[in-house]
Amino acid sequence: MSPLPRRIAHLDMDAFYASVELLRYPELRGLPVVIGGGRNPQPELLADGSRRFSRLRDYAGRGVITTSTYEARALGAFSGMGLMKAAQLAPDAILLPVDFDGYRHYSRLFKAAVATVAPRIEDRGIDEIYIDLTELPEDSLTLARRIKQAVKDATGLSCSIGISPNKLLSKICSDLEKPDGLTLVDMDDVPTRIWPLPARKIKGIGPKAAEKLSALGITTIAELARAEPALLQEHFGRSYAAWLHAAAHGIDGRPMVTESEPRSISRETTFERDLHPRRDRAVLSEIFTALCGRVAGDLRRKGYLSRTIGIKLRFDDFRTVTRDLTLPGPTADPVAIRRAAGECLRRVPLERKLRLLGVRASSLTPVNASPPDISSAQGELPL
Repeated sequence: MSPLPRRIAHLDMDAFYASVELLRYPELRGLPVVIGGGRNPQPELLADGSRRFSRLRDYAGRGVITTSTYEARALGAFSGMGLMKAAQLAPDAILLPVDFDGYRHYSRLFKAAVATVAPRIEDRGIDEIYIDLTELPEDSLTLARRIKQAVKDATGLSCSIGISPNKLLSKICSDLEKPDGLTLVDMDDVPTRIWPLPARKIKGIGPKAAEKLSALGITTIAELARAEPALLQEHFGRSYAAWLHAAAHGIDGRPMVTESEPRSISRETTFERDLHPRRDRAVLSEIFTALCGRVAGDLRRKGYLSRTIGIKLRFDDFRTVTRDLTLPGPTADPVAIRRAAGECLRRVPLERKLRLLGVRASSLTPVNASPPDISSAQGELPL
């Protein structure tokens, strides 16, 4: 019996963080809204029950946009853009603080809803998943509509889905009809639906590769598909050139990865202003302890212990330093993590102001594989 043809879906939540915020503040629907900037004030509840929101024009700092509504994107305010630059394009846009705990809550909700329809899921992040539909009896269109409705019922949010024979094409297709899109493509559709798109639409072609391709006169996927393999190999090397050629023809043999162990769990924060190791010691100590506590909470929530604790520092000259410490036994205890991270910190000369501080737990072990280290720290800790 021949194997069933693969049917792989890619589901991408629509403007996920912004959409979650619109559930909380429905009066902002249809308005340009930007999420980001670190410690922005929460909307102020007024005596009449209405809310006063911060505006992008009033922002001062070097924060960046985490995400934005489609209305804000129409004004040029996209994720990753500096908020000060975005304020020049959309000064009247509403500015909201980031709420990662809320986003993770809705992430768990939508993934659980999808699993009730199609349980073979590859988790790709907080707002996107791949779904294997191959062995399900319904046709792809029916399944996609059921999945979209399940997500809507569970969260009140919309998503976009692309379905094709592989992950590469499905990832491209989920972005073609946003928001609330549904796109089905098979290999016969590649010349008409995929080739006219810019080459950078292929995941794996980053800005530098796209720039090199453009210099060679290759800007669309069709032009990439027609490019001589020898030309690609000359400029990109044998392995990447072979992948470019295959990807342009819609070929992707990667399997679904439905079970995977995380390699590390980390938390970090970029400061609104550079902090001095001595003058801002109290603030840095509070942030450092909070990061360790959040890492410990993540470990416990996900059911892991960590054997290696590390820190990440970025100074005001953008130099980044990391340090790691391997413990005698695995732990998810916040005090033990704080102590280990503090030991790492002692190994870094703190002579410049800091712009970023992070804590990472790696060498992970499932919690039922080893007893936790519940030792507590004693004495003064760095920062």
